[in-house]
Order: sequence, then structure tokens, then C-alpha cells
Amino acid sequence: MTSMKSETRRDFFRLAGAGVTGAALAGSARTSPALAGPAGAETPRPIGREDPRRDSVFSVRDFGASGDGKAIDTPAVNKAIDAAVAAGGGTVLFPAGTYACFSIHLQSQIELHLQRGATIVAAEGARYDAAEPKTAWDAYQDYGHNHWHNSLMWGEDLHDVSITGSGLIYGKGLSKGDGPGPKAEDPGVGNKSSALKNCRNVILRDFSILQGGWFGILATGVDNLTIDNLTIDTNRDGMDIDCCRNVRVSNCTVNSPWDDGICLKSSYGLGYARATENVTITNCYVSGCWVLGSVLDGTWKQRGPGDHAYGTGRIKFGTESNGGFINIAISNCVFEGCQGLALETVDGAQLEDVSITNITMRNLVSAPLFLRLGARLRGPKESTKVGTLRRVNIGNIVCWNAPAKSCSILSGIPDGSIEDVSIHDVLIVSQGGGSAEQAAIQLPENEAKYPEPSMFGATPAYGFYVRHMKGLSMSNIRLKTENADARPAFYLEDVGGADFFRIQAQRSGGAAEFVLRNVEDFSVRYSEPVPDTRLPRAENVTLPANQMA
Repeated sequence: MTSMKSETRRDFFRLAGAGVTGAALAGSARTSPALAGPAGAETPRPIGREDPRRDSVFSVRDFGASGDGKAIDTPAVNKAIDAAVAAGGGTVLFPAGTYACFSIHLQSQIELHLQRGATIVAAEGARYDAAEPKTAWDAYQDYGHNHWHNSLMWGEDLHDVSITGSGLIYGKGLSKGDGPGPKAEDPGVGNKSSALKNCRNVILRDFSILQGGWFGILATGVDNLTIDNLTIDTNRDGMDIDCCRNVRVSNCTVNSPWDDGICLKSSYGLGYARATENVTITNCYVSGCWVLGSVLDGTWKQRGPGDHAYGTGRIKFGTESNGGFINIAISNCVFEGCQGLALETVDGAQLEDVSITNITMRNLVSAPLFLRLGARLRGPKESTKVGTLRRVNIGNIVCWNAPAKSCSILSGIPDGSIEDVSIHDVLIVSQGGGSAEQAAIQLPENEAKYPEPSMFGATPAYGFYVRHMKGLSMSNIRLKTENADARPAFYLEDVGGADFFRIQAQRSGGAAEFVLRNVEDFSVRYSEPVPDTRLPRAENVTLPANQMA
């Protein structure tokens, strides 16, 4: 974040709003050559610093790029990449300047390096590469997931490719896929900052993205992917990791008020179902509460009520969920002014073996935790069946100012139960204020509906609503409300095997802590004022007994 506070970068953002981005950096100095070593000796190249004289470094300026933000520099950039490929690989260098471009063609054995003060701007106009022709599987995911070539930067069937450096990618001329302006489907329109398909050994590190279009990063079928130390301040999804294996996301800041921040998907975009698996996400900050660009320029302006943003900005699995989410670990992440954590499988995917720990959340706009096994089943009819959601461990969660309307929701469907979930060491403080009328609500099943906490409306509990589940363990849970709430802390319906240990739930207005509807093998221990209780079967029970819910 410190690097973004330089005077040059402040000038960029100030002038970008006035439509004179190119002028702001047109006069930026080029990188000075490295000092020569002793006669006859080769000077080592320090990590992160390039010597333009070395054969493995190809400056786009040497191939005709102006860097003035006005001339279109795409031909020069692609020539530099071709030259590096002809030499057997190397670094394509963007010295300080502003490079207006249409589609840049990434290739194998190439590193694009954006020096400090370098900005690649998505040029305005319909001159991006054409989107791929439609296929038989286009109907199974959103338009943006079916096309890669209509991007500012794209690559397909590549290996050993990197984008690095402390510069900026500014998607000024990109469509975000909806709303006013060019549509993503229009010929020649670009709608993604960067898109990679069927690649391996990819590194994305240190740069920033402003206004990234539909996706700041779309990676589909990419194996051995490292995304580290990026700052993404954008108008749709920050990054979508789709059908990828062996992925490491770390140290990233993503502000995405209109859509998801870090999103795992397993679509049918490759023409077949492929799991996203072996993924770690750690040390990241996601938000939906800041004005676009204000995270990057360091002003951190709070969004106002009139900006029509949704405040999404979260970490999510889904909604595209054909192939599966397997072996995923999320740790040490911060949510602010956004939706909560969402694990969704509604298109037949296996969502299995997930560990989530050390998460803080503040000022949420929806449920802190949302686990949904659904039956949208958007995929080939003959093979797309209800999936699985099982073996999930969630622990060490702190949440303040969760919304009043919706509690955490763990919901399967009548023909598909969530299985074997452990939630422990959790503190949630919600706004409260729920009424006795809300406590009596019967939530609709909505099996095929688009999965969001809002699909259910107000919930009949202020802490956790659990339905269609087998094997739930909850321990060391503390629930508090800022205002009196007449709803119970926990509402369980069609649940088998539920064990609660050391539960502290704030009670007010005579509300029960537990409402049990069609629950088997229930136990609660060390949870005053609820006495230690074991129930083989509970058709319609409230605890403590004789409480209203």
C-alpha cells in the first residue's frame, strides 16, 4: 500500500478522473541502466530490477511503444513479446509511462514486468480480440466464463508465464458485463483485465488493478498458480479461480463493491466438469465498502447510499459449481463492509475437505456464514445431479455488526443434506432487533434458486439457522446482539447428529436458545442456562423448556 502513495500515483488518479491519464505520466523517466561490472564479467541482475542491456529483457519502448497514454501501444507490446519468445523466453519490460492497449497476447516462458510508475490502460473502443465462438456448454455459466480472448491480456495453453512488478493495470475501456456502456457480448468489446485458460506454472505478483472489468483476473484450468501481493480495486469480481489446481493466493487486498472479491468456481467453461482443488487463500483483505479507486489512492472513501453498489466484496465458492471444490484452506483473512463467507454447491459439485480459520468480519451486509447445498443443476441434464457439501471445519471467527435480518445459514435440501461440519471458537455480535413474528417464519426451500442469503428473507433465528444436515459439531460459540431480539439463537430443522458444547447466547424477551424441529441425536453440554441435555428425537422442542420462540 505504501508504494501507492507516491506523488506520481496520486497524480495518476487525480488526472484519470479528468480524462487526461496519458498526460499525467507521459514525461516519466525511463529506468537507468544497471552499473557495469568488472571488465569481462557479467553483472548479476538483482531480483526485481532489470538491466535493459541484457538479452533476456525486452523493453517495449525499444519496439516502438510511446508510453504517452494516447498512442495505441499494442503492436509494440506484442512485438516485444514475440521477440522474447524467439529468444527462448525472457522479461518484457514496461518502463514508467502509460501504455494504452487493446488485446495483449501472453505467451509461454514470458514475464511481463511493470516497473514502478508503469500503467497499462485498457484503451477505449471496440478493437479487442474477438470472443471465441459459442459452444454447446455456453448455457451452463455466465457469458464471461465462456470467453477469454476478448480481454486486455490473455493466454491459452501456456506454461511458465508471469505478470509482475509494482505498476498498475487500469481497465478504463473494459465493459463490466452489464449496466450502461458497451456490452460484453458486443463485437470487439473487451471485458476482462486478464484471462488465462489451460495454463500451468503461472505467477501474478505485486501489481495493482483498477476497474478490472467483469473480472480483474479470470483463471480457468490453470495449474500451479501463484497470486501474491496484488491490490485490486474494481467494479466487478476481483479474481475468479475456476477449475484450477494447486493454487496459492496470499497477501492480496481486494475492494469489489459490486461483486465478489476472491471467488472459487468450478464451471463447465472448459466443456467438461473439472474440480478446483488444492487451494490456499491466506493473509487477504476483502471489502465492499470503499469508493472505487480510493483503496488504491490511499483516501479510503466510504461508499455513500447513492452509489448503487451491493457491498459484495467477499470470499466465495460458486455459484458456478459443476466440477467441485476439494481440499481448500482459507486462513488469516479480513472481511469489511461486505457479505460474509459463502460456500455454495448448486450445480452438482462435490464441496469437500475445507478448512477455514482465523477470520475477522466487520459491518457485514449479509449472513456471516452461508453454506448452501442446492439444486439449480445448471449443467448437462443426463449427468448433473445434486452434489455434496461435507467435511468442513470453520474456527476462530470474530464478527462484529452482522445484519439484523439474516443470521448464519447452513442449509441443504430435502434430498441432499450437508454433512460433517465442525464450527468452533466463534464470536458473532449482530445488530439484533428481531421480532416474535420473525421467529415464527417458515423459510422456503428455494431448491433451484440462485444461492444467496437473501433468497430466504428474514430468518427465524439471530445466530444460526440449520436445515437438512447430518453431523454438526459446534463448540465455544458466543452470540450477542446490540438490540433485544425475540428470535432464538439456534433454529434446527431436519438435522441428525447435532452436538453443542459451551454455548453462550444472549437471551432477551423470553426467547429460547434452541428451537428443534425434526431433530435426531441432539446434545448440549456446559451451556447455561440450558441444562445438559441429550435427545434421541425432538419433533418440536424449545430449550430451555417452556420458552417462547
